[in-house]
Amino acid sequence: MASDTPIENAIRAKLTEALNPTTLEVYNDSHLHAHHRAMQGSTSRETHFRVVITSNEFKSKMQPTRHRMVYGLLKDELQMAGGIHALQLKTRTFEEEKRQLAREGLQDGQTTPEIRGL
Repeated sequence: MASDTPIENAIRAKLTEALNPTTLEVYNDSHLHAHHRAMQGSTSRETHFRVVITSNEFKSKMQPTRHRMVYGLLKDELQMAGGIHALQLKTRTFEEEKRQLAREGLQDGQTTPEIRGL
């Protein structure tokens, strides 16, 4: 049986395999953009994604380099007809995530709604 979310599944699989993330959240925001002119006539329900990823593979790399890494991993999904039209990325290392949580006053094991995926 074919998956209802093949692009989302590919995003998760490719990022997990290549970047071994400690946090990976993939949000399919396509329904929020279905009414846009550019989406008229598209039958895909997987065009707009928001990804939060924490990986030590990003260590010592600037944001543009991190984003290029992710774009490179997802090049097929970005180029295919009915594939990813928009991809919003939040990339960070484990240390950056930990500092963010500390700034938000959270202890280890606690999460914000963003990190939980709500």
